[in-house]
Formats: sequence, structure tokens, C-alpha cells
Amino acid sequence: PRITHGDNVAAQHRLVTEGLGVRRVALVAGFSMGGQQANQWAAQFPDMVARCAPWCGGARTTGHTWAFLEGPKAALRADAAFAGGWYDSPPRRGLHAFGRVWAAWGTSAAFFRDRAYEALGQSSAQDHVTGFWEGNFLSFDANDLLAMMDTWQAADISANPLYGGDYAAACAAIRARTILLPGASDQYFPVEDNRLQAERMTAPVELRPIPSDWGHIAGAPGLNAPDMAFLDAALAELLAAPDPAGAG
Repeated sequence: PRITHGDNVAAQHRLVTEGLGVRRVALVAGFSMGGQQANQWAAQFPDMVARCAPWCGGARTTGHTWAFLEGPKAALRADAAFAGGWYDSPPRRGLHAFGRVWAAWGTSAAFFRDRAYEALGQSSAQDHVTGFWEGNFLSFDANDLLAMMDTWQAADISANPLYGGDYAAACAAIRARTILLPGASDQYFPVEDNRLQAERMTAPVELRPIPSDWGHIAGAPGLNAPDMAFLDAALAELLAAPDPAGAG
């Protein structure tokens, strides 16, 4: 079954309210699909979230990114060993193909031109593709990976009964003090998409792109020290700022 960010956030909300007794969240934050969930939290429970910091993420998945994700999904399913999802052992060829399709999108042209992959221990573009991207996706279960892609493709903070598909209304409903932190060269969540979100928000919001050639993985925890320093500074600043609701 398709699991949406709304489903995940509803489960998290039950955990923190019913299980932990939390009534006000100081900060929701996350990277990539975690950034999508941070936006989902701020829109789905606007009275509960004080601050929001999604990085390399967005409030909804655009048609362009949806179309990209169809490529690696198709590559994975094309492996005969995938067996329509009923495999007895991992469809390794399909997982290799998934990673190879993914590789050029994860960073940027400048990342490859400047051989930034050498900072990750790879000696060539081919080494980066096979060692970093294919190697990464070999660690996933194929069906879990496809389920994650479905969640990503369906992401939209307004696609629920609360907002009825009205994206502008969902953005305007966010009350959290927010810093949107897209990667300047991210191909999945471009700066412009974050800008369009910020223009629809009425809460205190700042668009602060990560000045990096590392594309989407500029936000991947622990990969590139300058990018991490930029993010850490933004999070510290946001946590030090007053709660818009005056709750501390």
C-alpha cells in the first residue's frame, strides 16, 4: 500500500503526544524526504510546531522530479530476478541499475567537473558511480526502496482533507518560524520550488540556499564539512529565535 508523508507524520504525532506527552515542538527539521516530512508537520499540525528547517527538501514533489523517479524504478523492475516484487533473493542487477540511473542526479555537473568526488575517496566519475551510488542502493531491500519512491512521488502538504489540494492555503497555514534550506545545485528540490513555497507563506520565513556544488547530497549528514557548518549555523540561529507563538 502507498504510505504518504501524511501517514508518517500522523504516526509520529501520536508517538510524541500520546506516548511522550509533548504539546509543543521546538523544531521540526530534516533532509530530503525528511525535509518533506518537516514541511508536512508544519502544515498538518500548525498549532504545535514552533520552528521548521527543511533542507534539500520541499513541500511537494514537482512533475519534473516525479518523472525522474520513474526512471530508476523502471530500471529496478526490469531485472528478471525482481519477479514482480516476489523475489527470493535481492535483484542485484536491478539495484545496480537503480543506482546508475540515480548517479548523475544526486550531485551536479560542477561536482563532476571539479572532481569533488575525490573528497569521498573516489578517483574517477566511474568510481563514484559504482562505489558510491550503486554501492549505496545495494544495501536497500528492493520493495522498501520502491515504497519510499512512491512516498516521495506523492508528497504534497495540501493533498489531504484539511486543505483539499489547495497548496497556497497549506503554505499559508504554516505558523512555524521557518528557514528553507535548498541546495543551490540540487536537481530534486530546486531553489525556485522553495522560493514559490516561501512566497505563499505568511509565517516568518527565510529562503537560505546552501551554497554548494554537491547538489542534493550537500545536505547529506556528515559528507561535506562546509555544507554541514552552513546547516549547523542555520539550525542554531533558528533555535535561538523566539517562538512565534511566544511559547519559549
